[in-house]
Amino acid sequence: MIKVFIADDQAMVREGFGALLGAQPDIVVVGDAADGAAAVTKARALAPDVVLMDVRMPVMDGLEA
Repeated sequence: MIKVFIADDQAMVREGFGALLGAQPDIVVVGDAADGAAAVTKARALAPDVVLMDVRMPVMDGLEA
């Protein structure tokens, strides 16, 4: 299984990507975050294989994260 983490400040985008990716038989969405700082903290704890991250987010943008 490929573990994916989603970071985006828009809940609808997180939910949409989560549903799309979660429907794949070899992918599991392990978590999500609404800003870059939370994404860094959660991704460290969850150790995903892939992080799908928005570039423009509050607190810490995706490039800095």
